[in-house]
Amino acid sequence: MASFTLFSSFSSTKKNTLISSFSSSSITSSLYRTSFAPKRTRPLNSVINCEINEPANEKPNVPIINDVILPTFLQDKCSENAVTSDNTKLNPKLKLFSGTANPSLSEEIAWNMGHELGKITIKRFADGEIYVQLQESVRGCDVFLIQPTCPPVNENLMELLVMIDACRRASAKNITAVIPYFGYARADRKTQNRQSIAAKLVGNVITEAGADRVLACDLHSGQSMGYFDIPVDHVHCQPVITDYLASKKISSNDLVVVSPDVGAVARARAFAKKLDAPLAIVDKRFQEHNHAEVMNLIGDVKGKVAVMVDDMIDTAGTICKGAELLHEEGAREIYACCTHGVFSPPAIGMLSSGLFEEVITTNTIPVMDRHYFPQLTVLSVANLLGETIWRVHGDRSVSSIYQ
Repeated sequence: MASFTLFSSFSSTKKNTLISSFSSSSITSSLYRTSFAPKRTRPLNSVINCEINEPANEKPNVPIINDVILPTFLQDKCSENAVTSDNTKLNPKLKLFSGTANPSLSEEIAWNMGHELGKITIKRFADGEIYVQLQESVRGCDVFLIQPTCPPVNENLMELLVMIDACRRASAKNITAVIPYFGYARADRKTQNRQSIAAKLVGNVITEAGADRVLACDLHSGQSMGYFDIPVDHVHCQPVITDYLASKKISSNDLVVVSPDVGAVARARAFAKKLDAPLAIVDKRFQEHNHAEVMNLIGDVKGKVAVMVDDMIDTAGTICKGAELLHEEGAREIYACCTHGVFSPPAIGMLSSGLFEEVITTNTIPVMDRHYFPQLTVLSVANLLGETIWRVHGDRSVSSIYQ
């Protein structure tokens, strides 16, 4: 049985940065063990132990493409939660645990909160079964489990369920499932006869496992919140991306926000309002899953900088066909923006083909080495999630973050 141990922290010089990274020079690996130990700003006591039944041949990597300051709505809170303060001792009833899906994001969230990740052991048996054991008491605690259900979706979803069950049986007072990327969110309705609504099914399973609350980023559709019989805090990552775009100082007269399909119009309209730009819509018709045919364009993009906005990029078929149409209509430059970079094949080849000036996503899903390409920019949502966790823990308003 192979295993790896991951240690991670972040230098205080990165406190005011929304781009997180892992330096390849600080990562050493062998066939059976991979360790990550960058320069630390606190004692080495935050450990995630994982065991898998095959060698780990990929590691999360979030490349530094651009350095930008924190959004204004998070600057003050980042100073309050500096890692020099011992919030773990000041808040002993707040516990953060990370699954194996995106440990780099979990560690960054903890760092920005000035907190420590709890110790947890996660193993894979030879037959693929998942074993979870908490290495510290959570009795009477407010527990937050950070685990996106990104690929491999079913593995990470099952791991989250087992983690929830472990916390429930350990007498945790409240269990919040922090799901930066919620898999199965696209299966939110029946588009044809005899189809399942998997989003509702997954919501039921998470609830029955013992979760008291769900915290999710940019769900595919708003109605997905209604599929849970427990409270759902919907975190909008729009400010992180719009603040980055605003830093480029593109004139609003030269800018147009484009929705890649009719379903994303509400999201694109919010972006357009934030950037004080007009809106255009790409009309498309689905032929089959993950394949789309562009029909026509509603709006004017000639000679303008087009910003295409969607909640996720999976195979990139939709957004790339839309970009081709925008080029035909005379767009000067095209930026692709999404919260969740799933990047299933053949997305990388299509996105790096020269259609886009820049592809902007966030680290809700870990970016692997094989997914890197020069036009990719990855922004961190760790500060936003950390602030939301503090507000949930303190029974304060979450929506006021965006006001």
